[in-house]
Amino acid sequence: MHVLVLNCGSTSLKYEVFELGATVRSLRTGKVERLAAGDGSSEAVEKIVAELREAGLAVDAVGHRVVHGGDAFSDAVLIDDHVEARIEACVPLAPLHNPANLAGIRAARAAFPGVPQVAVFDTAFHANLPRRAHTYALPRDVAAAHGLRRYGFHGPSHAFVAREACRRLGADLEALRIVTCHLGGGASACAVEFGTSVETSMGTTPLEGLVMGTRSGDVDPGALLLLLQRGAVTVDELDTMLNRKSGLAGVSGAGADLRDIEQRAADGDDGARLAIAVFAHRVRKYIGAYAATMGGVDAVVLTGGIGENAVGMRRRILQRFDFLGLVLDDDRNEAARVGDENRVAEISAPHSRVKALVVATDEERMIAEETRKVVAGRTAISAPEGVPISVSARHVHLNLPTFERLFGEGKTLTHRKDLTQPGIFAAEETVTLHGPRRSIEGVRLLGPLRGRNQIEISRTDEFHLGVDAPVRPSGKVDGSAPITIEGPRGKIHLEEGLICAWRHIHMRPEDAETFGVENGDSVEVAITGGDRDLVFGDVTIRVSPKYALEMHIDTDEANAAELGRTAEGVLVRTELGQAMLRSRKPRDP
Repeated sequence: MHVLVLNCGSTSLKYEVFELGATVRSLRTGKVERLAAGDGSSEAVEKIVAELREAGLAVDAVGHRVVHGGDAFSDAVLIDDHVEARIEACVPLAPLHNPANLAGIRAARAAFPGVPQVAVFDTAFHANLPRRAHTYALPRDVAAAHGLRRYGFHGPSHAFVAREACRRLGADLEALRIVTCHLGGGASACAVEFGTSVETSMGTTPLEGLVMGTRSGDVDPGALLLLLQRGAVTVDELDTMLNRKSGLAGVSGAGADLRDIEQRAADGDDGARLAIAVFAHRVRKYIGAYAATMGGVDAVVLTGGIGENAVGMRRRILQRFDFLGLVLDDDRNEAARVGDENRVAEISAPHSRVKALVVATDEERMIAEETRKVVAGRTAISAPEGVPISVSARHVHLNLPTFERLFGEGKTLTHRKDLTQPGIFAAEETVTLHGPRRSIEGVRLLGPLRGRNQIEISRTDEFHLGVDAPVRPSGKVDGSAPITIEGPRGKIHLEEGLICAWRHIHMRPEDAETFGVENGDSVEVAITGGDRDLVFGDVTIRVSPKYALEMHIDTDEANAAELGRTAEGVLVRTELGQAMLRSRKPRDP
């Protein structure tokens, strides 16, 4: 498959053609600059079409970078008139980016009639941020009316470098906690916990967070109100100042290019030195905060123009992280060079527990791969059959030492009844969970005993107990929440093990083949047996010959959907699920 990737800006259009087969190969790349107002994008696309025809390159699909997808899109989508309209509705959230992205989409749809066009969103990778991470402490009605929440950006870059880092470390993406830092003219940090973005530094717009080339990043809103109240700037002037005259350029007075700033700093310029120090300090602060957010960190990744090339800035950012287990190797840092031939360089010391990596990002390649998935139907589900839904109440898995401390040495689990998943059973034994606020009695143990303790609760249970449990895949308990458990022989305090489990679907390999999905895929599920129209997003596929086909959700989610005993879910793409629900006839009152 030949995929043309378009990244359309207000004054230029970058493009790259990829051949996607068993491997991914870049065939051609280029840039059309000085776009004219109005039909500039159309003229640029026509020029690209002519160049590709001259080179004898056919285009099977077109992938578009779209900066803002708002709440409407949590994944790459096939573009139609409805999707185009939803992207246009997000223009107020990204007035500098989405209009240009839309112009490229419209020009490409006209230039390539009948060729699938796919929108890949900067915000999509962050679409499932926990509510605590994406919510501003503003009046909820105001925030909802104006779409004021934290969306995050640079999604394809964060996703790509996290994946490449895991490949270098020989680890599964779902096994690591990674802080990724995209550092360039635009800069953002992201906490990638077991493959999912759980925190990121940019917000409603790309202005929040780290210091950037010309953007300020975090600023006290009160300081900006003072400028407006004193008449020092108008609203438009404030917008220009924050987006185009601040950041490295504003503090240094030497422009936004770090190379020029470092040269002036070496010559003794105080503003340049301060700009470097502020930039590094802000990145360090976010790395530390995200390590705390995830309950630990396994790797820190630097990318982008500054992250990939600025040796001195990398040193400033990563020094004195020994307390986290990250030890920078100065020689490796000095020697690190990344690019098309060598995408990853390790710059931490050999004995460093937390790895530091420099990764050459490739957002265009990520967009091409996402485009292939959509066009090839990987995100579409090939089978219409329903998936049985099971409501998973709070329960406890214990290892042998913990079980014996709570129930007595030599004791064994007492079989109560088999559960749907082969080999899993509910035991007669129950325990009491003690949190800082309250307790929950009669929480049932499931068997057989495991190698590690794991306690799964719902969000309602979390608030009742007064704990802060992370949302995790089953089995991922490193750095999770503590909990005290009481059995007939006494209490034991666990430093970790308490989670709210991700909703997921168990499948056998033959089921996965039928539905056209793979282990680790994230899908959407439209509820067909409940009393409410609802689509569950971010449902993880888990494949094993030991499983039986079944979707697991917790009691809060079941109550939200008002599920009956025979509820089923249909696997769909997000936009297909929404269309399905829109097409359903309203029920009688």
